[in-house]
Amino acid sequence: MAERNLQELIEGCIRQNRQSQKELYKLYYGYAMAICLRYANDRDEAAGIMNQGFFKVFKYLKNYDENRPFKIWLGKIMTNTAIDHYRAAARMAVVEELDKAENVSDVDMADKRLNYNDLLSMIQRLPRAYRLVFNLFAIEGYTHEEIADMLAISTGASKSNLHKARQKLKLMILAADRNDNGNYNGGGIQFTPIVAMNGIHLNQNYIINNFLR
Repeated sequence: MAERNLQELIEGCIRQNRQSQKELYKLYYGYAMAICLRYANDRDEAAGIMNQGFFKVFKYLKNYDENRPFKIWLGKIMTNTAIDHYRAAARMAVVEELDKAENVSDVDMADKRLNYNDLLSMIQRLPRAYRLVFNLFAIEGYTHEEIADMLAISTGASKSNLHKARQKLKLMILAADRNDNGNYNGGGIQFTPIVAMNGIHLNQNYIINNFLR
């Protein structure tokens, strides 16, 4: 969409024009949903987070700085809404036995045949606390100190959850490699592919080389 047309659409939303709000929602639905899917357990939960996020978008549009990319601004709101949703749920899984995972070494990584969408589906399968920290650190680019502040946890807990997320992903990748066809099906469970957002182009080698080592 041309910058001028987008600005007109934003101005219409600020005036609380329903048609403008509807068009903005449709225009960024896919982008917003992809972000929320990374943090949610399933599509229904992601849709709820996304709708809360758009409510905030319309509420705070008057504060939007037009000198900043609108897409990034909207993405930050969706991410923050997902964090708020997580904190409200109060299901911080910071303690879990991972004896087997802790024995997985880097040389055991098997990533040759792993499908991109399969890997991102594995991220969606992580326990909520692990998934949230992994997304914030590996994809959004926050530091452990920033994550600790956002989630009201210690820096050590953030680092621990990232470590455990990495180990769980390693085990899932190893399990995928043991399948004859190299495709990951999670024991017959179907997953919704997740799109990496916020201007970072992710593929399986990028994630493995940078965040699973």
